[in-house]
Formats: sequence, structure tokens, C-alpha cells
Amino acid sequence: MTTKPEPRTAGGLWDGGWLRGARRAPSPNHGPRPEGARIDLLVLHSISLPPGEYGGDAVRQLFLNTLDWDAHPSFQQIRGLEVSAHFFVRRDGTVWQFVDADRRAWHAGRSHWRGRDDCNDDSIGVELEGLEGDTFEPAQYEALARLGRAIAARYPIAHVAGHEHIAPGRKHDPGPGFDWVRLRRDLGWDAVFFPPLPASSDPA
Repeated sequence: MTTKPEPRTAGGLWDGGWLRGARRAPSPNHGPRPEGARIDLLVLHSISLPPGEYGGDAVRQLFLNTLDWDAHPSFQQIRGLEVSAHFFVRRDGTVWQFVDADRRAWHAGRSHWRGRDDCNDDSIGVELEGLEGDTFEPAQYEALARLGRAIAARYPIAHVAGHEHIAPGRKHDPGPGFDWVRLRRDLGWDAVFFPPLPASSDPA
């Protein structure tokens, strides 16, 4: 029998499209979803600013359009960028929310998955504090599993993918350091809802 993330009663988990328990920092970078959009995709990313440095406030500032572009040389490569994600999971497992999950965040860019283009329209974007190719912390996997279950309690999530899967060649995150097998196990969701894994790493 296929195990899948069935939508469940959200109960007191949500305040509209805002997850209770997540730290809120409303970003201006969002818009309406297309009429009739079915929010059934969870997209995982990784981000760190400056690259490879953790624990600072630059990611939050980026999503709020308050980043000082001159604070670090690497910021010149993204100068003027206006982006967002619905959620950001820090190395210690703290979860921030920047965009109402009923709204369209700006995280995927040009993308295609499960037969549809423009994944921003009907996905929820989750950024993990990390560097593509690097590993992630146990606290992040634990927080991500809780977050995934909470999202599936409100939205009909049927697909999980990385930015690297929905925008191949253009994006490479969260990268080879991300443990998809662990996430699948922690969530208890069937393999059919995840990107194909190399045979050597697929437990099923």
C-alpha cells in the first residue's frame, strides 16, 4: 500500500497561511497564486550568506530587502535581488516564516516539475541554512520533518523536490550533502513523492 502525505485536520497549527510556532518576518516579496492553484509541491533549497557562513542575519535581511549589499564582497553577485521563501530552517532547527503559505513566494524561478512550469505558482518553498554540497544538521532534519507534516496537514502535498530537480543545470541546491533517504524515513512518506534516488542510496 502506498504511504502518502494525506491532508489532515490542521487544528491549531495554522493561523490562516501562517504556521504557529514559526518565527514570523513578513517579506514584501510575494504575490497572489493563480486562481485554482493546487498547492501540492514542497521545494527544498539551501542558502547561506555569506556563502558557507552560518548564524548571521543576512538571509533574513535578503528576504526583507534590507541587506546591505556592501557588507560583504560576495553580496555584489546578488545585488538588487528580490527573492523570498515561505520558510527558512536554521542550523539549530529554528524555523522562520517569511511569506503566508497561501501566497506565492519568489523562490523557484524558471522551473518545471510533475508536468507543470513555474513552480512558484503552486509550491511551498523551504530554505535550509547550508551550502550546496555540504551536509546538514540533525536538528534541521528534525525540524524539516515536523514542518513537512504541518504543511501536509493544511495543503495537499503530493510531491517533494529540490531546487536542483525543478531547475536542473541552473540550480544545484540543496545538493549531494542533503540526505533524501533520511527525510523520506522521517516523514514516513512513500518514495513515489520524492525525486528518484541513485540505486546505491535507495533503501526501497
